[in-house]
This record gives sequence, structure tokens and C-alpha cells, in this order.
Amino acid sequence: MSKRIALMSLFMVFLTVAKAQQKLNYLEVDKRSYELFQEKKWPELIQFSTEARKQGIDFYYLQVRTGIAWYNQGKYRNAVPWFLKAYASDNSFDWLQEYVYYSLVFSGRKMEAAKYAPFFSDVLKKKIGFQETGITRLAYETGYSFNPDIESLKAREFSSEVNLGEDYGEGYFLKNYSFHSFDLSHRIAPNFTLNHNLTYIGVNREAIVDWSGQTNSPIRINQFNYYINPMWIIGKKLNISPSLNLIFGSGEVYAGRLTNNSSKAFSLSKTSFSDAVFSTAVWSDFGNFTPGLEINAGSINDSKFTQISSWITYYPLSNARLYITPRIYFKSGTGTAGFGWNAMGISGGAQLGKLHFYGQYLLGDMENFVESAGYVISNFPGRSDRKIMGSIYFPLGKKYQLVFRYINQNMIEKYQVYTGGYKSNDLEYTYLKHTVTAGISWNF
Repeated sequence: MSKRIALMSLFMVFLTVAKAQQKLNYLEVDKRSYELFQEKKWPELIQFSTEARKQGIDFYYLQVRTGIAWYNQGKYRNAVPWFLKAYASDNSFDWLQEYVYYSLVFSGRKMEAAKYAPFFSDVLKKKIGFQETGITRLAYETGYSFNPDIESLKAREFSSEVNLGEDYGEGYFLKNYSFHSFDLSHRIAPNFTLNHNLTYIGVNREAIVDWSGQTNSPIRINQFNYYINPMWIIGKKLNISPSLNLIFGSGEVYAGRLTNNSSKAFSLSKTSFSDAVFSTAVWSDFGNFTPGLEINAGSINDSKFTQISSWITYYPLSNARLYITPRIYFKSGTGTAGFGWNAMGISGGAQLGKLHFYGQYLLGDMENFVESAGYVISNFPGRSDRKIMGSIYFPLGKKYQLVFRYINQNMIEKYQVYTGGYKSNDLEYTYLKHTVTAGISWNF
């Protein structure tokens, strides 16, 4: 009797499983998925379409409906592959073209959106404001950086701390600097964009020389950066972004010297400099993740170096409203012990209403340091081991955007001692550099 009961139980379980795993057919899937689409039951539609595909059923309108279900929940990165799969089968519908475009844009993949846009209908191109060539963005940003510790540094007895004696000691203290930055982006071809930036930086420093007594003098540095950056996509979604940053300018050096009658004299002399950094960044998108790699090579302050960094951006909401990017840097070159870890950082952004917040934290040995495809270069004297930045973006009308930033960065420089004309000793000192900036951009 017990064997019969066991057999009957197993038979009932088999019937239940068999019923649960009953094969769907095309008509059922089309009918049920359309009903869920009409009822706007997006989670149920996604779950049902997943089950249908497990059973080998997939077709154009199921792909579209799945994409729309993700899109209407704001999960644009999940929607993209379904729209693209349907688009590959039939790209003739304006409404599908529009879904493809905006799902990519809202995913933070604007370059890919621009790649598809040339094949859209003229009506849709006009609607989204797409032009195959022409200026896409103009921007201006200005900022001011200052050292609140300048007076205490000037009053500090460095000569006593290093027991200078008859040797020669000198130090250069940052007072402040201001900058003006101009951006221009234009589309050369549908899948090829060229970005330019020209930045002027005016730096004020205070020089002190200890040589049987102390003298001091203000000095000025004028620096220009020209940055050029082409961007395009190889294949389906491999983004490539090489760049070249040319750095040039002039400055002043305050130093002591012996005159013909062996008396000590102090004077300013002019100096000029030119540096260059070449960078190449590549990245691609895989669901809610965007990994990337960047290589920088150049010479700054007569120091040649190679810097490599790798990052991965995670979009937890499957859209560009929230993202986080950990990044690690490696470096080799003049003054380093070899190729090794250089710095690490984490950045991220969040969209709250119309406001977009962006933050960055960097930690490491940042001397002649390169960020963001060569766009931001720390090439001032000294080094830093910590940087914090916060930015707020908000739209002004349909095409304008304002940005405000604050940067807090510690700086480490050296009071240098010379004996007989050669470096013999030094003393490090630190200070905090505060920077505030504001800018406006015009997106065409």
C-alpha cells in the first residue's frame, strides 16, 4: 500500500512539473506578451518574455515589447540590447529609431546614439536635432585657486630648521592662480567627433632665498594648454579616444649670484618651458558596466613618464542617473623606482531632479599626474597625495548648462638647500590648495 502511495505521489509531481514546463508556442507568446504590454505590466512582461526565450521563442515584437518594458521603468541600459536586436531585423520604423536613440542617450552612451542617428528618417533627425556635421558644444569655465597658508609659510624659519649656515637655501610658495578655459566640440562625420580646449593659467608665487640673510620676491608663471581629442567608435561599441595636450609658457626665477667683485646680488630671470602628453583611452559597455583602459606618455618638467590606468563604471539603476567609477593608476619614468602602483581614485555622479552632482576622490603619489585622457594635468612644482572635488551641474533653458566646482587638494613642496652649487638637503612642507570654478556650456 505504501509503495502505491509513493508511486502515485511521484506521478502527481511528474504531472505538475510537466504542466509547469508545458511548451509555449508562438501564438500564445505573441498574444500574452501583447496583453501584458497593453496592460503596462512591465515586470510581468519581462518575466514572461524571459520564459519564452528559454523555450526558444523570440521574435521582433517580443524584442520590442521587452525593450519598452525596461525603458518605461527607467532601466535604459537593460532596454538597449532589445531595441538594437529588433533594429537589426527591421530599422524602418521611426518609433523604434527613437527608442534606440534615447535609450542610448539616457544610458550615457551618446557616441553610440550618434552612430545610429545618420540612418534615421529625416523627420526624426529634425525632431532630435541631429546634424551629421557641425559644432556640437561650446563652453567656458573660469576658476581661482589660493593657498590660505601662504603667510605662515613666508614667516617660517626654514633656514634654522635645516641648519643652513653658509649654504644657499630657496623656496617657492604658491599664493594663488586663476585660469580661463574654452571648449569647442564639433562633429566631423557622423561617427567622428573632435574636441578642442585652450586653457590659460596665471600663477602667482612668492620666492625666498636664504643666503647670509633672507630676500624675497613675487614671481609670475603664465601657462597655456592646448588639448585636441578625436573620438569615434570601432565596430559595434568599442570607443576609442586618443588625445594630445601641448603645454607651454613662461615664468620667472628668483636667485642669488656673485657679482664680479664677489658681492651677493639677487635678481629675477625669465624662463620658458614646453611639455607634451599623449593619451589613448578605450572603453566599451556591457550591461550595467563600462570597463576602460588608458595609457598616457609624455614629458613634464623634464621628466619622461608612462602612466596607465584602468577603471570600471557601474550603473546600479541601469541608467545614467547614478554611477560610480573606481580607478587605479600605475606609473613609470624619471624619478620612479620602476613601473608600479601610483594612485587610486573613486568618482561618481547622481541626478536629483534637474541637478547633476559629481564627486571625485584621489589618493596616491600624484606628481606630474594625468587625469581624464590627458585633459587635466598636475604639472605645477611639488606633488599631492590627496584630492577631493565636487561639482554641481544644472540646466539653464534647453541648451545651456551651468557648472560650479570646488576642489580641495593638499600639496607637498620642498625648501631646497645647495652646497657649492649642488643640491645637498631639502625640507618638505605641506599646504592646502582650495579651488573654486564656474562655467557655462552651450549644447547645440
